[in-house]
Amino acid sequence: MVDAVLFDLDGTFADTAPDLGEALNHVLKLRGVPALPLATIRPQASHGSPGLLKLGLGVGPDSPDYAELRDAFLKHYEAHICDRTKLFAGMAALIAELDERDLPWGIVTNKPHRYTVPLMEKLGYAKRAACLVSGDTCEHAKPHPMPLLHAASLMGVEPTRCLYLGDDLRDMEAAQAAGMIGIIASYGYMDAATGTASWPAAGSVQTPFALMRYLGL
Repeated sequence: MVDAVLFDLDGTFADTAPDLGEALNHVLKLRGVPALPLATIRPQASHGSPGLLKLGLGVGPDSPDYAELRDAFLKHYEAHICDRTKLFAGMAALIAELDERDLPWGIVTNKPHRYTVPLMEKLGYAKRAACLVSGDTCEHAKPHPMPLLHAASLMGVEPTRCLYLGDDLRDMEAAQAAGMIGIIASYGYMDAATGTASWPAAGSVQTPFALMRYLGL
């Protein structure tokens, strides 16, 4: 039996790629670089500004102008954080079912607090979540298990009775290390070349609502 459900945010709970993509293309425009299509951006969206700036401009944290580019990206993203972001199809129905059954749920993301909370508020789910654990809530972020263990503690649930849904290898690694049931969100931010067979997961779902079959309800 599962006593609580935890979700990754970007690429699992909500489709944030359109707004993250707009922030990247804003930076590319500033540099006179052609915009990238959303289809190219989407597989990297879970990796935030570092992954997207690497994709668009080939720059990393060691690049001399990285801080300037990152600040421009984040400023634009913060101002347009929920212009086009929406829950994935079926997620609202899943949350409604969890609420109906009094099964607590929460968010554990590597997204910083300053973006996590406003986004969840704009989506209308901040107060419905039992916990919102961001990338800077704990000393370590995923794939370290600390954020997931902290979430379980906040909800008063044993980690072994928590299920964590995520779309990245680090999500499954964190779930395994925390002793949680890890389920892959196959609808999330991964491309056809992503091989998930070796990920330490208990299963996968093609839609959010399909998670119901793992809940033992």
